[in-house]
Amino acid sequence: MILSLLLAAFFSLRSAPSTPTTLVLDGKILAQNARAIAAKNDPNKIKALNELVQKADNVLKAGRLYSVMQKKQLPPSGDKHDYMSQGPYWWPDPSKPDGKPYIRKDGQRNPEINGITDHDQLHDLIEDSELMSLAYYFTQKEKYAQHAALLLETWFLNSDTKMNPHLNYGQGIPGITEGRGIGIIDSRGLYMVIDAAILLQDSKSWSAKDHAALKSWFSEYLTWLTESPIGRDEADEHNNHGTYYDVQVVASALFCGRNEVAKKQLETTKARLASQLQADGSQPHELARTLSWNYTNMNLYGFMILARLAEHVDVDLWKYETADGKGIHKAVDWLVPYAKKEKDWTYNQIKDRSFDNTYSIFGKASKEYNNPIYGSLAGERSFLEVLTN
Repeated sequence: MILSLLLAAFFSLRSAPSTPTTLVLDGKILAQNARAIAAKNDPNKIKALNELVQKADNVLKAGRLYSVMQKKQLPPSGDKHDYMSQGPYWWPDPSKPDGKPYIRKDGQRNPEINGITDHDQLHDLIEDSELMSLAYYFTQKEKYAQHAALLLETWFLNSDTKMNPHLNYGQGIPGITEGRGIGIIDSRGLYMVIDAAILLQDSKSWSAKDHAALKSWFSEYLTWLTESPIGRDEADEHNNHGTYYDVQVVASALFCGRNEVAKKQLETTKARLASQLQADGSQPHELARTLSWNYTNMNLYGFMILARLAEHVDVDLWKYETADGKGIHKAVDWLVPYAKKEKDWTYNQIKDRSFDNTYSIFGKASKEYNNPIYGSLAGERSFLEVLTN
């Protein structure tokens, strides 16, 4: 009975959607999966779509919108439209009456940071935007596009609620600084917002004017990333911060039609591969952290996002190697014996290891390098991975 109802809902599609020109999501695969669902010949994809729709309906029912204006604190600028957050690994100094200046405890998150809501709201905005736009793409039901559009309009476009296109006050440290280049890591998932907007382009709820306005926001943000002192500071980072800075610059540039900027930044990405990797594929900057496994995987996944973005300007980072053989493929191979538990992880890891990025890494590597070993390490795929890979 339930299956019959689901099938009736799923196959009320008007027609299989066309191939979207998404940046990180693969538009060809999305269209291929949509056709498979419409043809009723792939139970796994139908099951995944069912879960997507259920999640999307829950988001609709909750009706949550996100805005920098919802935080209680006033940024140093006096303008609530400015994003702000606090460095997660910084704690009050117990030897000081007011705890300032704060002291660093790498890998230990200070729960005090949750008092500033911009960080979590941005995360939830990105997640819900992707979910709702994919629900619209696969079902063509306008209610999902309508909510996705409202999410984007509230955070980026509405003059009363929008975020100013900068992170001057990201990851501030009480008693030390109002904001740091390192804070730009907070917005590393913005490429997902871009893909969400692209998926909405044929909906009634997301107009050409809306799309142009979002491009304008990202254009201003790109200028800030590349020209501001805070942005330039992050550009000079030599670990995952530099990698995800590149992700944001390249994705923003591609979205705004500035392919020459994207291509130039990808040359910096190649230099990062040279400086961040060892010849055996290990990542010493990440291995030095107290959450070495998590950061090693996070950084490698960032390089894989860049490899996907690079395809749009005919740059092949998947197969790229430095003169001494460093590259993404080598970094994936380095992880294999640890993922297979043939080697113990002996590097510092003060919390349980997270495998979300690990599974995504091997899932993508299995596709790009046609290696069944990688596929066996990808874990059970989530409904989003089934629908987008």
